[in-house]
Amino acid sequence: MTERKPTGVSFESWVDRQISAAEAKGEFDDLPGAGKPLPKTDGEDTALAWVVNKVRAEGHDVSALLPPSLAIAKELDDLPDTLARVRREARVREIVEDLNERIRAEHRRPAGGPVLRARPLDEVLASWREAR
Repeated sequence: MTERKPTGVSFESWVDRQISAAEAKGEFDDLPGAGKPLPKTDGEDTALAWVVNKVRAEGHDVSALLPPSLAIAKELDDLPDTLARVRREARVREIVEDLNERIRAEHRRPAGGPVLRARPLDEVLASWREAR
């Protein structure tokens, strides 16, 4: 643990002194990536872009990062494929009712992002039965 910053010393010079002392002790030697250039950026990198890339690199679904209205819209686009893999009608009902409740909740919420342009689903169960 480092010492406390003395009064009358700016944070910048205090931090610079700590970094210089660590360098002198060799605490930055043999760090991963030492001596290698930083990765090139396209100038469009943001904190959110970093998070998205990290989530993708670890194999997770990035839709969890979307605002609720866009996440629901994406889920509606994926719904036919999702329901095609479901075998039981009770499970289809659960999926559709859960989605309908989230649609209703999003409509009740004050707009804080993109507007959800979807209505609760009515005919999904009948379409699922016909596809069987």
